[in-house]
Amino acid sequence: MAGPLRSTCLVGLCHIIRTTFLGILNCVTLLGLIVFVLAVRAAEPTSTATVSVDFDGEVRPILSDSCFTCHGPDDNQRQGNLRLDTRDGFFADRGGYQVVVPGDAANSRLYQRIGHEQEIARMPPPGSERTLTPQQVETMRKWIDQGAAWENHWAYQPPQHPELPTVTAVDGKSWPRQGLDNFVLARLQKEDLQPSQETDKRTLLRRVSLDLTGLPPTPAELEAFLNDNSPGAYEKVVDRLLDSPHFGERMAIQWRRRRAG
Repeated sequence: MAGPLRSTCLVGLCHIIRTTFLGILNCVTLLGLIVFVLAVRAAEPTSTATVSVDFDGEVRPILSDSCFTCHGPDDNQRQGNLRLDTRDGFFADRGGYQVVVPGDAANSRLYQRIGHEQEIARMPPPGSERTLTPQQVETMRKWIDQGAAWENHWAYQPPQHPELPTVTAVDGKSWPRQGLDNFVLARLQKEDLQPSQETDKRTLLRRVSLDLTGLPPTPAELEAFLNDNSPGAYEKVVDRLLDSPHFGERMAIQWRRRRAG
């Protein structure tokens, strides 16, 4: 009996060790998974509130679609003597309150009304056939809490000359040639790409002629371009095509298609 009893004990002991080992292994695996998830979440932005809301790209479209009909530039349609398309309309003192209090959405009448719990007091009003989504209301709240930075419409802002990005010259290619090339090359190098080889003059002339006039170059135009080795040969071709009446015809075709659509 001693032999079978000893074997039974060994089998039981092995089972206990195996079960304990698997339990420890599962715990280690679970712990590793938890650590991995926490590391991934730590690498993500902690809150969307840290991302600045762009007035011209995010806030103005909401106002234009949902508010300007009653609170915009049209004197005949304006309600409550309130304009939301001007800086003064947003921030002026309106007899003890402001439509927008920069940095304080909770005390801003605009946010109070668009986020009101009761439909009868919420803006836009129920009968206007316009509503704000919860995401749009949240965008307005963030913008106000972030300081309510006002921006004039981009069309009325004077153009600014941007700084040229720093790029690495491309071996074997004359890049960059002009300022615009710096921006193109910077993006290509960011994506670990190289500019294509410069096309031959015959193909280049055909491309620009079709693009600007919709017509291929004539044999005489092709011969003149191939024989012109001056630095501004291509620029002269572009100027000639822009002065051509066919360029106007080309542009008019696009306009007529839009009108017909």
